[in-house]
Amino acid sequence: MTNLPASAAGRFTFPGTSISVNRMGYGAMQLAGPHVFGEPKDPDEARAVLREALTLGIDHIDTSDFYGPHVTNRLIREALHPYPANLTLVTKIGAWRNDEGDWILEHGADFLRRSVEDNLERLGLERMAIVNLRIEGPQQDVAGPMRTIRKMQEEGLLEHIGISTVDMAQLRAARDIAPIVCVQNHYNLVHRDDDAMIDALAADGIAYVPYFPLGGFAPLQTEELNRVAGEMEQSPQSVALAWLLQRSPNILLIPGTSRRAHLHANVAAAQLTLSEAQRARLDAIAGLS
Repeated sequence: MTNLPASAAGRFTFPGTSISVNRMGYGAMQLAGPHVFGEPKDPDEARAVLREALTLGIDHIDTSDFYGPHVTNRLIREALHPYPANLTLVTKIGAWRNDEGDWILEHGADFLRRSVEDNLERLGLERMAIVNLRIEGPQQDVAGPMRTIRKMQEEGLLEHIGISTVDMAQLRAARDIAPIVCVQNHYNLVHRDDDAMIDALAADGIAYVPYFPLGGFAPLQTEELNRVAGEMEQSPQSVALAWLLQRSPNILLIPGTSRRAHLHANVAAAQLTLSEAQRARLDAIAGLS
């Protein structure tokens, strides 16, 4: 695995665990249909993407049973089960989709337990390696759902706990109840509200996993990024991913795609190195010093 493209960015071991992964991973969200709802246009290509990800050295796949819903987990099982021993599957709970495709937040104890059980069943697992609790907003309570997840951890349904879409106060509240091994928040080259959080987590050895690393449903575009990419003869997307990898050693990437060609382009970012001058120019896009 050490000479495969995804390994070029190095490895990370989640704190207090034996789980070590390449920092370049894969997010399964885009394997579902448009707007992360329904079946993919090309299911065979979706399964091929998953198999190709492993071939490239990816050993960390992020998913959720509310992608589709249920679509990405089914595809992962169809394509990859029985899973390689080194593959880490991470899921999220705390929301569901209605028939119109709306995202509905829910943190009741019964719902969270059913969510974990649904993920286990559809992925074909007896225990999840890591479960992220999706919070979504500073007004949301953390303590109640965290106690529910801690109980499921004690029962053996999951090994470790992460948390998603939280601020520092919510993160502290979560850590008061159970050890947190990763935080998954919105962050990229131009959306940097979490700079202080990333540095604090790095000091504690906790992973930070940015979602929408390339801007999400509206891809990020800046003239300076385009100029740096042109100088490096690389795509702006690859350069933006490389910037994230060099931003902090605790950042793990999970860029998603439903096409093998795009997957290769994403993974290639693990082998790029920005000069100090190039990093400074990209940092300045949002005034980071």
